[in-house]
Amino acid sequence: MVHFNLLRKWVFGILIFILVLTVCLWKETQKGIYISIKTESQTDHLQLWKWITVKSEMGQNKTVNGTGKVTLSNKESQVKFNNIEPKPEKIKVWNKYSSSQFLQPRLQMARKRYLKMNKYHVKYTGPKNTAKLSPEQVLCQLQKKIDFRMITASDAPFNTPEWETYLTKTNISMELGKLGRCAIVSSAGSIKNSHLGAEIDSHDAVLRFNGAPTKGFQVDVGEKTTIRLVNSQLVTVEEKTFVSDVQFNFGIIIMWDPAPYHASIYEWVQKPDFQFFESYKHYRERHPNQPFYILNPYIQWQLWDILQENSLEDIQPNPPSSGMLGIVLMMHFCDEVNVYEFIPSKRQTDVCHYYQDTFDQACTLGAYHPLLFEKNMVKHLSQGTDEDIYNYGKVTLPGLRKAQC
Repeated sequence: MVHFNLLRKWVFGILIFILVLTVCLWKETQKGIYISIKTESQTDHLQLWKWITVKSEMGQNKTVNGTGKVTLSNKESQVKFNNIEPKPEKIKVWNKYSSSQFLQPRLQMARKRYLKMNKYHVKYTGPKNTAKLSPEQVLCQLQKKIDFRMITASDAPFNTPEWETYLTKTNISMELGKLGRCAIVSSAGSIKNSHLGAEIDSHDAVLRFNGAPTKGFQVDVGEKTTIRLVNSQLVTVEEKTFVSDVQFNFGIIIMWDPAPYHASIYEWVQKPDFQFFESYKHYRERHPNQPFYILNPYIQWQLWDILQENSLEDIQPNPPSSGMLGIVLMMHFCDEVNVYEFIPSKRQTDVCHYYQDTFDQACTLGAYHPLLFEKNMVKHLSQGTDEDIYNYGKVTLPGLRKAQC
């Protein structure tokens, strides 16, 4: 009997010990999960991409029959019949709080080098390293603080009889008219195999960049070209190609050249990045009826100031990219702007251009231009869905005319 009581005490002791050990282990596990979640939340703003869970879209399998009724695919009908919820999927989209800390070392060094070099003598005195403004406030900044004019014959030193014969006389807004839905086609390699051509061409107007071709790539990039934004390097260094290539002979051409920080037009003419003036004249002599505008140099640094004010760290003191300039231009001209592959889709690649085989991560994340911070702003202003960005690289932006300021 004594041995039985002793055995029972030992059994109870062991059970209590196991219970206490189980409780302790459970608490430690919960603590670990909490720390893990907290750490992820704290570092989330540094990551270049975010994983977002969304419901699988089955609407793509719907068709409309002759009676106008929606017909479900066999797969969707089966899901509906069995009352099964579509499984959520994880998609990777650009994080609007992306930080330069997550750039590869080479790009971090390039950014620091450009900050130190400060080629354009940038002396920014506005708000800096503050919390981001709301999308509505940023839209009002873009609407009110940017001069969207082109160079005219009344701008000194272009106000001479010589230049009057070369500068396009029609106001660009009159040339374009009031535009509704507009598309901006990035030259990024990720647009290849996208099959977005028909969708792009369905817009009222389409903007393309530099020498990005449409011939042979129509399935992916379309063929409509309303505006082609080119830089002065293309006009000057590749003058023969620029003058003779037929793709530069239709639509409206807008050229821009990097200027010193907030320089006057006269100061810019004295010190342009590329001496494009003679090349511009040669082109105008060859194609006098081609609408060809020179972008007012004020716009690039007005836009840069807005980018810096809305960035949580110092951005490269170099002009914004052609892509970002094109975006704000079309937001000025159009009621709605769809930008394709400026923010990468699921086809994201280090191939710089869809028509070339040059590989460089800087083409997506930026080295010379503050591309990383430009993408942050575009994502911040986006009124489309993350699914559209993931699947099509498509960001939908409102026209500045619609901003309630």
